[in-house]
Amino acid sequence: MSLFMENLISDRLGGKMFGKDTTIYKFEKIKRAKRAAVKDNPGVELIDMGVGEPDAMAHDEVVKVLQLEATKKENRFYSDNGIDEFKHAAANYMKKRFGVELDPNTQVNHCIGSKPALALLPIALINQGDVALMTVPGYPVSGTTTKYLGGEVYNLPLLHENNFLPVLENIPADILKRAKFLYMNYPNNPTGAVATKEFYEKVVKFAKENDLAVISDAAYIELSYGEEPLSFLSIEGAMEVGIEIHSLSKSYNMTGWRLGFVCGNEHLVKAFATVKDNNDSGQFIPIQKAGCYCLENPKLIEHTKAKYARRLNMLAKVLRTHGFTVNEPKGTFYLYFGIPKATVSGRKFESAEQFCDFLIREKLISSVPWDDAGNFLRFSVTFDAPTVEAEERIAKIIDERLATEKYIF
Repeated sequence: MSLFMENLISDRLGGKMFGKDTTIYKFEKIKRAKRAAVKDNPGVELIDMGVGEPDAMAHDEVVKVLQLEATKKENRFYSDNGIDEFKHAAANYMKKRFGVELDPNTQVNHCIGSKPALALLPIALINQGDVALMTVPGYPVSGTTTKYLGGEVYNLPLLHENNFLPVLENIPADILKRAKFLYMNYPNNPTGAVATKEFYEKVVKFAKENDLAVISDAAYIELSYGEEPLSFLSIEGAMEVGIEIHSLSKSYNMTGWRLGFVCGNEHLVKAFATVKDNNDSGQFIPIQKAGCYCLENPKLIEHTKAKYARRLNMLAKVLRTHGFTVNEPKGTFYLYFGIPKATVSGRKFESAEQFCDFLIREKLISSVPWDDAGNFLRFSVTFDAPTVEAEERIAKIIDERLATEKYIF
């Protein structure tokens, strides 16, 4: 590496130590273990339960909208902070699905997927020394940007005994005094938990009492099972304190399309739009047009929901057969369950990362470990299986491979 450039890298990326960190992060460890397992077991299928991305294509009619709109000359321009048609479609969707009234001109703004929105929002809120309240395990993007800006992150553990809801009362007073926003994500990745109306009411009260904003990440809101999905913004007073981020990625099989929207408190939406306007030039207009079609046709989600519900039920039964304590989640497409302490044959596991490595290398089953609040694994049921019979084949393989051990919990 050039010594000249080495001296120029920012401290937030490590400065002179950038690129020299020998720490191996968990996703890189998983990749290495998968490569080794495949090499050591030629001809044996690796079952990948780790990929948190839909296995299906976007619906044909959505693709056709994209194709048609991409042929129109007027759609070639920058969209900046989004086309009015998409803002109106988002506002109508929020009203019809969740009973939330929004002004599309002032309370809605598109984003190039929810991840960039979560990365940009701290720029609108965080000053040096401010604190972001982040739930763990979870999606860390807003916390990462907060640290880049000279802020701090205070983690709120999501524990089974609290139904995977953060305990707000336990936050120290000195942290609360500096807290600028609370990030929450329900239905939750990775736990699969959903928030109750009572919890959201508590969050509104908490935000008002402590002068902080609420960022509600609703990327999985349409993947709710057994009960109607609940928007944070439908709670009385929520519009005063927060915003909600919606994504078309998971429910409409459009992860690579990169489209979502931020909605809610007018002042914060405007602040987000100001930051965004200085960071990108908007998503391709034909993609926004296709997004309008999706938001106007939520029935497109029904088949996808039914598929994930079926797979979650199928895999939960398999895991319970082998002693794992796992319940079908109320949302998302993830199973989240505690690891065993050991196997009868003598293998011991002190962390989810160790058990994950064991499953990959010895059972050729890949997953994602979480050791932030207990030792848990996450199975994603987004594996590639075009038919019910193919799903059952995957479940049978997992069952057979787990059955070669007896587990101690």
